[in-house]
Amino acid sequence: MDNPPDSADAIRPSHTDGTSTGVLLVDLNDRQRSAVLHGEEPLLIVAGAGTGKTATLAHRVAYKIATGTDPERILLLTFTRRAAGEMLRRVDGILRRLQIETGRADPVPAGRPSTSGKVWGGTFHATAARLLRLHGRMIGLDPAFTILDRGDAEDLMGVVRTELGLSRNDRRFPLKATCLDIYSRCVNARESVEDAADTYFPWCKDGVEDLRRLFAAYVDRKGAQGVLDYDDLLLFWHGLMSDGRAARSVRSRFDCVLVDEYQDTNRLQAEILEMLCPEGKNLTVVGDDAQSIYSFRAATVRNILDFPQQFPDTRIVTLEQNYRSTQPLLDATNAMISGAVERHVKNLWTQRAGGPKPQMVTCEDEDEQSEYVIRQVLEHRESGLSLQRQAVLFRASHHSLALELELARRNIPFRKYGGLRFIETAHVKDLLAFLRLADNPRDLMAGSRVLMLLPGVGPKRAQTLMEHLRDPHTGFAAWMELPAPSSASAAMWDGLVSLMSAIGSRKPGDLASQIKRIRIFYTPLLERLYDNARARLMDLEQLEWLAGRFPDRARFLAEMALDPPSYAEDLAGPPLLDEDFLILSTMHSAKGLEWDAVYIIHAADGNIPSDMSTGSLEEIEEERRLFYVALTRAKDWLHVCYPLRYYKRSRGFGDVHGYAQLTRFLDERVRPLFDLTLASEFIDPERSAMQGESDTRNLGQTVDTADIRRRLKDLF
Repeated sequence: MDNPPDSADAIRPSHTDGTSTGVLLVDLNDRQRSAVLHGEEPLLIVAGAGTGKTATLAHRVAYKIATGTDPERILLLTFTRRAAGEMLRRVDGILRRLQIETGRADPVPAGRPSTSGKVWGGTFHATAARLLRLHGRMIGLDPAFTILDRGDAEDLMGVVRTELGLSRNDRRFPLKATCLDIYSRCVNARESVEDAADTYFPWCKDGVEDLRRLFAAYVDRKGAQGVLDYDDLLLFWHGLMSDGRAARSVRSRFDCVLVDEYQDTNRLQAEILEMLCPEGKNLTVVGDDAQSIYSFRAATVRNILDFPQQFPDTRIVTLEQNYRSTQPLLDATNAMISGAVERHVKNLWTQRAGGPKPQMVTCEDEDEQSEYVIRQVLEHRESGLSLQRQAVLFRASHHSLALELELARRNIPFRKYGGLRFIETAHVKDLLAFLRLADNPRDLMAGSRVLMLLPGVGPKRAQTLMEHLRDPHTGFAAWMELPAPSSASAAMWDGLVSLMSAIGSRKPGDLASQIKRIRIFYTPLLERLYDNARARLMDLEQLEWLAGRFPDRARFLAEMALDPPSYAEDLAGPPLLDEDFLILSTMHSAKGLEWDAVYIIHAADGNIPSDMSTGSLEEIEEERRLFYVALTRAKDWLHVCYPLRYYKRSRGFGDVHGYAQLTRFLDERVRPLFDLTLASEFIDPERSAMQGESDTRNLGQTVDTADIRRRLKDLF
């Protein structure tokens, strides 16, 4: 379990002495080589920020393939599908270079998948969906299930909540979104309803018994409709691994399992992993406990902290050489995170020894903070650093509002991370509902959404129509015998029945043609229901084009539910024609990214850490890790801004204000590693100098208190 020695000779095995795989290791440092060449025992790679964890993991996958492991028997679990794709592209590049340098490169025939394309790569949820379709029958699960996205799961929870009478007005009961949050917390953190409500939803404690009833009915309703939500995918995978025969079938598929971003896994995922690799043989996990920031999704830092105890033969390799930041920045971030109560110890270092110290900037108020940031941004821009290479980070989305107004006033373009998700836009959800209904006529939420697009059709009428589809043998033919549900929908009813019968048949045609038929039928409805119809129709055309990449409808729907495109750029307004734009981002959204210059705003207690996350030591420690993530995004320049005053502007533009306190994470151990700066000195140095002289003159005067009292008495 000890970290590897620093001597390169001590860790380089014979593979590097003339054999073909030696070429594969030349770009790695000593610690990275040690991780890549590790044997079958469980391996924990503790990878500090910017230390090349992706390169290390990609090289380990490539090394396994190069030394004889069948790529089809490798499972690579990542946080996002895009991360898996990027990792496997790197693997292909590494293997290709190895073939070229060893003289064994052959042209790849057109249409043949790349070597890495055979690897099982993807998120926990996507992998679960794939395994359940292959092995689900062994535990009684129909593999033809459809997957509810977050919005549809909320809607179904809302339907059940109403049916149970929990929406009555005599008392407050959690709304459908909160109910789903509690349900998800119980599933992923393996907690009881009481514990989840007591710790994370204390305002819901009085409704625990009703929540139990609601969750039981919600589970039954999903089973009746043949649908799974996100949490079910992991829960049913866990159930698959709990069945002896099914577990053996799943384990027999894989010789090697690798997990990226292990600090972001929840308890249920850790249990699945342990059931998949009971002794930890050929199990590799990579992560950084200092970047575990997703407890609100039920992720727990305990998984990575306790991994060596879970698998006693674990070898720990700590990656500490940083390739991103300068040493002065690393000195400050190392000192800040060293205050963590519990962690895997690491001390990041770099060969980039130069660069300025990070700046700790005291601002009079929010306006001065905005002024300071904008002037610094423009000064960097004039010196050749584009706006896109600079980012302003903040704890909560509303913290940037004052800055956004000032940027807009000065005609400085910006893009804010956290916009409207593509999958959450109404027109995209509408189109996907047609496909989901065709795939599974029992899907009440999809069917109700489709039917209520028709004029004159409400929830009750839609539910009645859906009841006619319960018989799997008749399918959409059952609707052919029915009259139009309302006079207003008469003109469209026959077209809908014809459309659903066609795309729900055994030979519906390729997926792109199905979407085209839906789009043609749906266009007049979209134009009637929504504004900005042209941009929305362009989104649907993009979906039609995207569908050509998928072999079937089920795979397309699973991907769109589990890892959809992030943003609907056309709905954000007119196209951004500027050649450059500043990045604004929450700290959570900034994880995994980097910029040359980073400005962290509102570094005051109550904002960092958030006053909503100081109820326990665990919450405060996660806030420390979140601040660490923000600090480590900077490559060359780091500015941490701290306003002294906050005005209560919500009550008008008065002078009512309070004083702030610098974040507790920048204590007396950390502050000497920053240059302390007054924003006013940068904004208006001449005024600051005059103010300083005035202050000095005032400090030199002596005041007779008796004279003050005499003047006071003269008032009377």
